[in-house]
Amino acid sequence: MMDERPADAVSPAEAPVRSSVEAVFREERGRLLAALVRRFGDLDLAEEVTSEAIEAALVRWPVDGVPPKPGAWLMTTARRKAVDRLRRDQAYAARLAMLQVEAERADPAPPADIDGGLPDERLELFFACAHPALAAEDRVALTLRCLAGLTTPEVARAFLVPAETMAKRIVRAKKKIRQARIPFRVPDAQELPRRLSGVLQVLYSIFTEGYAASAGPRLQRLELAEEAIRLARILRRLLPAEREVAGLLALMLLVHARRDARTGPDGEPVLLADQDRGRWDRTMIEEGRDLVVVALTGGPPGPYGVQAAIAALHDEAVDAASTDWPQIVALYDVLLALTPSPVVALNRAVAVAMRDGPEAGLALLDELADEPRLRDYHPYPATRGDLLCRLGRFGEAAAAYRQAIALAGTDPERAHLRRRLAAVEPTSRDDASGA
Repeated sequence: MMDERPADAVSPAEAPVRSSVEAVFREERGRLLAALVRRFGDLDLAEEVTSEAIEAALVRWPVDGVPPKPGAWLMTTARRKAVDRLRRDQAYAARLAMLQVEAERADPAPPADIDGGLPDERLELFFACAHPALAAEDRVALTLRCLAGLTTPEVARAFLVPAETMAKRIVRAKKKIRQARIPFRVPDAQELPRRLSGVLQVLYSIFTEGYAASAGPRLQRLELAEEAIRLARILRRLLPAEREVAGLLALMLLVHARRDARTGPDGEPVLLADQDRGRWDRTMIEEGRDLVVVALTGGPPGPYGVQAAIAALHDEAVDAASTDWPQIVALYDVLLALTPSPVVALNRAVAVAMRDGPEAGLALLDELADEPRLRDYHPYPATRGDLLCRLGRFGEAAAAYRQAIALAGTDPERAHLRRRLAAVEPTSRDDASGA
């Protein structure tokens, strides 16, 4: 009798195996691609054989069981498929060989050898992707999508652009690599600092997606945040003189220190002012504060050092009321001069509202109303709703919360915003006033 299940249906016996494959894929994809690109020098080939290895796992693991080392199984399978592909397609193999010859001819220097080299394959490929022949935003986007394992919508969120725009940018970057025959190789030690800013942006984008997920059932993806911190620690050991590396690591630690207090029992976000500061990781905060001193000493501050200083002021305050808002506003003024962006301007408006009152903050938000990069950014209407609520303009606050709910990507954020909406709708306020 013919199986009448839908093609994409999963039986109860298959479900655990599929979950195992998906979990391993999420954890290992970046390492898998990095190793394959390093071995074969071709991103498209690496992506194709990675997908084929996953498909093979979905076929074999339900029969043979999940292997003891699933990541190694996927790597071995992907490498074999790549070799088989090259054996079948001699023209393709010849093209890769030519690329390797041209790369060695153009730059025969060996890979970087700093304390034994870069001790992480993904970090090596992050630097390799930061090639100056690619536009700065294109190389960061390509690295995030293909090597860091973020989805196209998640990468788009990091740049505040539509997913369709980001997809075209990634395709363009891949096309440029093929046409210009850009080799994937680790730059030498002297070139690492010139490529550092792009790598730092990649690490911060990974951390941001871990700190506040752009979609899904969870507010935080702690594994991403912790991976970004791990890679930043490696960079700090390799490049101790780079103050912005210290600044980025400090920023991550000072923010990640609040992770246990950022969500309630139901997974909904807990605002900074309402968090139980006794649950913050004080050891991590102390390490972050020490790194802030390093980041801000010895020259003009960089954007990561300034952001870390802002995070440190939040972490040092015993409660929201005692936070040094004048100093935070001053630091945002510095940050806005270093890296003008609508998100920085939005965060500065919040700090001004805390220093000078909600009307002052709302006036600054109104100046950003026509900013296209904030059009689909849900924190903007959510912040506006909060300030309108503080001013007693509940009807306008409700409209802002509805807009934020429509834009929010995660289930916990939507639930939180619905609760805030319910608090400002007329029925809820009438009930509260009659209680």
